[in-house]
Amino acid sequence: MNLHFINARLIDPEAQTDAIGSLAVADGVIVADAPEGAATIDCGGKCLAPGLIDWGVKIGEPGERHKESLRSAAAAAVAGGVTTIIARPDTLPPIDSPEALEFATRRAAEVSARVRHQAALTRGREGAEMVEMAFLSDAGAIAFTDGVRVTTNTRLLSRAMTYARGIGALIVGHPQDADLSRGASATSGKFASLYGLAAVSTMAERMGLERDLALVELTGARWHADQITAACALPAIERARTAGLDVSFGTSIHHLTLNEFDVGDYRTFFRFTPPLRSEDDRVAMIEAVADGRIDVIGSFHTPQDEESKRLPFAAAAPGAVGLETLLPAAMRLYHQGGLSLPQLWRAMSLNPARRLGLPGGRLTAGAPADLVLFDPDAPFILDRFTLRSKSKNTPFDGARMEGRVLGTWVGGAQVYAHE
Repeated sequence: MNLHFINARLIDPEAQTDAIGSLAVADGVIVADAPEGAATIDCGGKCLAPGLIDWGVKIGEPGERHKESLRSAAAAAVAGGVTTIIARPDTLPPIDSPEALEFATRRAAEVSARVRHQAALTRGREGAEMVEMAFLSDAGAIAFTDGVRVTTNTRLLSRAMTYARGIGALIVGHPQDADLSRGASATSGKFASLYGLAAVSTMAERMGLERDLALVELTGARWHADQITAACALPAIERARTAGLDVSFGTSIHHLTLNEFDVGDYRTFFRFTPPLRSEDDRVAMIEAVADGRIDVIGSFHTPQDEESKRLPFAAAAPGAVGLETLLPAAMRLYHQGGLSLPQLWRAMSLNPARRLGLPGGRLTAGAPADLVLFDPDAPFILDRFTLRSKSKNTPFDGARMEGRVLGTWVGGAQVYAHE
């Protein structure tokens, strides 16, 4: 269907503008002028922006469909304004072969959101043997990562980076010193000591980042850090930018909107990897997103069932669902004045598209009509049991939030409408 959105508050992350205007769609792409007979959609002054591209989503298919299936993840995504899911390879078994990737790709073609898959960097994500990177690239792998399993074999990682450079592949790292981080569930400091939680210093992140950046300098690889959460890591980012390395950096919406004190009474929905940081770190991350040192914001959607969370804090499985809460959580940053809507959409849509070579994240003619219409001011109380994800492990349960998705379009077809 051809569409003409009028009276829309257009959030353009490429031009960094926020202004009332109109947008036309023909044959699934954005066009300069509304085609004859296009259906008119009056946005009533609400925000119209490129659909979110959520980099780092865990889907439980195959192996853990009771936690999340492709279908339930896609339903949660489009209800949250996410039009493209960049899925992690940490399934059971991992996506570490062309056959596994082809299975996941076929299944993903049946759902309402776009889904692109990352592949494992090493077989079984065990850090001992490289995957068939060229074959996986040919099969559609958009990047390579072992996720939160840090590759400690530096020689293997160096060889993988060298090979990736040769075929133009992107490697995604998780900057942490594996030995320092092992068994930790909190960030070192007075709070962790008071609560008796095994803790890790933020220096573990800096040390892991410094190692990986040194290997990038050695090999010339394209590299992305999945989650930067500590202020002490920022100088290394600045040095890498100055040196001209082909690097980019991401962070988690939870680390931008929550801090270590939110753990409260050992609430396991606030157990993350890396753990929640200090308020100073949180503020530093917001500033780094604002000035472009950090490129990408993701939800790091990690569904866990009730049995995995109803455990002592240190024993509980880390992570939270975030596909459906990414946009309203980001509105906290907007309403607090930390980030503008164009800045947020640069990090949540445009920059992921650019880094991964995708056509989305833009409102310019020729871009796919992957769009989200939302009201940034609409208040609501989040009830986790209304989430479309199979798992309900959100840290925002019972929280007052603002920002409601009114409609989502993928390739010009409406895939979600708020009732």
